[in-house]
Amino acid sequence: MFCSHQLSATLAIIALGTTAATAGSASITGRDVVEITELQPFTHVVYLPVGSDVSSIKLEGIKAVKVATKRRSITNQQYCDQFWSEPGGSMYCQRTTDESSEPAYHLTYSYRGQPMASDEYNDPYFTFSVYFRPTEISLKLRDMLSSEKISRAPVAEFFEITTSMDSIQQVVIDEANSTFWDGNYIDGTWIHTNPKCEDRIAYKKVASPSPYITVRVDPASSRLETAAATGLQSK
Repeated sequence: MFCSHQLSATLAIIALGTTAATAGSASITGRDVVEITELQPFTHVVYLPVGSDVSSIKLEGIKAVKVATKRRSITNQQYCDQFWSEPGGSMYCQRTTDESSEPAYHLTYSYRGQPMASDEYNDPYFTFSVYFRPTEISLKLRDMLSSEKISRAPVAEFFEITTSMDSIQQVVIDEANSTFWDGNYIDGTWIHTNPKCEDRIAYKKVASPSPYITVRVDPASSRLETAAATGLQSK
């Protein structure tokens, strides 16, 4: 009996790499496993779902804060390994604290997105935040923030927003170079009609549009600084 083949539906595996932390170090102290993770609060980059109205992005506020740059996780192995421990873990199994805080400026932006079905108020407006080190923003802006109350419009001029749509790499089945033999599902398992036949599956990488919009916030010279510099040059 000859094997006849048929192509199956394409299987896609999406790999999207957007993380706010990098792997750190781990150590064992007594019965505790201590892991230190390096956080990355100063990336100035956020990802909004496709369909968000980037033209609606608006600065809502800026304030001086302290932001953590490391995260310490302590796992109690003795407690977690007990037979009566909760299957999904518990609050006593692992303790997490943020530490190594640094001075920062916290910027909050709002934008119009797609309302979530679970939102009973059907509010289309959402917010995102970025953090800047004091040395990353204008000295003029720092002076303004520390000496007087200013409106959002002048502050917004000190930052520039750029957006982009990146592509992502997907691993999909290469149908042209794959072979799938006939069979049937028996008790939930695919069984080949001819048990001597084996599928040959090849894969390939393809570029696909990302489901997210990349938004980057960078420092920019405001009209106030430009006017001040022009005034000094004219004297």
